[in-house]
Amino acid sequence: MRAVWRASRAAVRRRRLQTFVIGLVVLCSTTTVLLALGLLDTASSPFDKAYAAQRGAHTVATFDTGKATAGQLEETARRPGVEAAAGPFGQAVVDVPDGWLWMPGGSLTVVGRPGPGGPVDRIEVLEGRWATAPGEIVVSWPSGGTPGPELLGTPLPLPGGGSLTVVGFASSMSGSAGAWVAPGQMTALRPSAAQMLYRFTDPSTEARLGSSLATATAGLPEGALTDAHTYLTLKRAFSAMADAYLPFMTLFGVLGLLVSALIVGNVVSGAVVSGYRHIGVLKALGFTPRQVVAVYLVMTAVPAVAGSVLGTLLGNALAEPVLKVAFSGVETGRASVGEVGAWVSVVCLLGMPALVLLTALVPAARAHRLPAARAISAGGAPRTGRGLRVQRALASARLPRSVGLGLGRPFARPGRTLLTVAAVLLGVTTVTLATGLTSTMLSYEEAGRGTDGQRIRVEADGPRNARPLPALSDAAIEERLRSLPGAAQVRARGLAHVGLVGHTRGVFADFLRGGDVFAAARIAEGRAPRAAGEIAAGPSFLAQRGLEVGDRVTLALNGRQLPATVVGALVEGNAQAVEASWASFERLDPDPRAVEYEVRLAPGADPRAYAAAAEAVDPALRASVPDGRNAGTTTVVAFASVFTVLIGVVASLGVFNTVLLSVRERRRELGMLKSIGMTPRQVVAMTVASVAVPGLAGGLLGLPLGVLAHRLVVDNVEVITFPEAMKDVWSAPHVAGLLLAGVAIAVAGALVPARSAARMTIAAALHTE
Repeated sequence: MRAVWRASRAAVRRRRLQTFVIGLVVLCSTTTVLLALGLLDTASSPFDKAYAAQRGAHTVATFDTGKATAGQLEETARRPGVEAAAGPFGQAVVDVPDGWLWMPGGSLTVVGRPGPGGPVDRIEVLEGRWATAPGEIVVSWPSGGTPGPELLGTPLPLPGGGSLTVVGFASSMSGSAGAWVAPGQMTALRPSAAQMLYRFTDPSTEARLGSSLATATAGLPEGALTDAHTYLTLKRAFSAMADAYLPFMTLFGVLGLLVSALIVGNVVSGAVVSGYRHIGVLKALGFTPRQVVAVYLVMTAVPAVAGSVLGTLLGNALAEPVLKVAFSGVETGRASVGEVGAWVSVVCLLGMPALVLLTALVPAARAHRLPAARAISAGGAPRTGRGLRVQRALASARLPRSVGLGLGRPFARPGRTLLTVAAVLLGVTTVTLATGLTSTMLSYEEAGRGTDGQRIRVEADGPRNARPLPALSDAAIEERLRSLPGAAQVRARGLAHVGLVGHTRGVFADFLRGGDVFAAARIAEGRAPRAAGEIAAGPSFLAQRGLEVGDRVTLALNGRQLPATVVGALVEGNAQAVEASWASFERLDPDPRAVEYEVRLAPGADPRAYAAAAEAVDPALRASVPDGRNAGTTTVVAFASVFTVLIGVVASLGVFNTVLLSVRERRRELGMLKSIGMTPRQVVAMTVASVAVPGLAGGLLGLPLGVLAHRLVVDNVEVITFPEAMKDVWSAPHVAGLLLAGVAIAVAGALVPARSAARMTIAAALHTE
């Protein structure tokens, strides 16, 4: 075994380039796979663990206390299929002033509970204590950490007089309430609803949960159940952002794995072929065939292990910032999303070297079968066969002799040519996928900002920015902005934090007034809200609440309620926000006022001059020119670009290794060609031409695969719903350029060994090793 190790170590030192290529490919592949597996693990495992620890409710149900008594609700806990239940707890909605506990103004769902424990939904107190007396309230803090002990004691004024004092912050994985008070205090709030928390024996699907809830509530008066949401909806909400990144992360990981397997197979195969004499010498010295195979496997395993270790370290270092982006804006509760599961690192550390060794086993087996005498004399006899006849036919065609010789070379080594085509194919597939994603994301970004005029944002929300309110009325400001030179369109936006009846947490509502010529581009399904009681929302909002176009919800603000219908699905939108018409704002707020005006300028108008004129309208107004950049677009484009460069470089290294091996095999042939007058430029042309055909073939095959991968990714990004116009990004010049990408990758990999062959002297080429 010591002899195998010494021979392997010597081979690693001697073949530095091959060692570097294997290590680089494995490093890139390991990093990508770890991030993809980490997202997949974090999208479910932390939630399940935290939910089980808190005995989270499978279903949170809200009942109308005017139709169902407390005794009737208690009876539902003893129905078949109910594993455990808690409640009924009184439930009320309290108006929250703007800026309270750093929250926007709006509605807060408050539930009366005697304590944080119980058989279902064991609430974890993060700071302070539980509310046990009248005048006390515990506020839910949905994400990790707390706002700090200094905010304990903050009063919450009540509309009818009096106040509640914050005595604690707590977290419920069930999302059962926005705040809790003692049952005695809840009585003073005059609740009109009651909450029941259920755990069922079969919570596997939405259908099973719905059936179990129907069984539990059978016999209650019609209309008693006003709302219910399940833990599966919360789980989808938890993982929605991470799931959006998984399609292209996984696809890039698979591409990296395939490139890794191909290049490693190519490099090891080349190591065996170029090391025929070395193999023969080892066998002549007494190495058994198995020991020879072991030498080449160890030679491959050393850089593979190093690449997997470095890739695992790099992947774990990148995991935290990637997960922060993936779970930004998500109510994580007590689920920890900052770390990747240990099993992911173990799989990458053990799996990647194992994959490399399995890939290397096939070419290494050739060394096992090769007799010592044949190995030592390899390369001395002239080659024959169909490939050589094709090469001679092309060489005699009406082409420059050097080009004809080069074009015929792939037919002499069909196996090696197929590996080159496969490497180029994966490189072109990656380039096509990346350019398609970039075009789609840029088209999506343009749909949000428009292309025929600059956008100006004019803020008028005085109290939030510690500025006085504008002296002019809302209507007067809009009229003045519309009359300024250069204005083509003005849209007013009101903002409020409204409650969703039946849901414990409110959402931000953008109430829009004025036409928007770009509204159609922002709608993926349905239409934009126009009348009172119509809303539109992004895919994240709809998915996290189990809603579709046509479903109905009830908005609540300032003690008023408004039934609303989802009439449109936006291309993209905040998971905690909806868009509604100004008529809806007027129904919910007695004094609706815009906080912002969006102005679209006519083409050619000066945005700086308009911004200055807009601020002169009223001292409280602040105008700005947005840069239009989108963080999601930047993230996707940057990620795709980085991995395209990495996989493109690795594919070129595979071509480099193939051409370098070919040059070493043809040293005598090159010497003879140079001796009869072939110039260095002709040598370069011949070598580059030998990879042009495989490069073009890889481009022709990789282009449709890249187009298919692009469609697969954009159809499965859950946080954005791309219209067909954003998916159709393939123009004739674009396709032509991608077809040539395969040739470019192949030529880039062949240039260095081609120039090395051109500089080789005749004496060196003809010298016998």
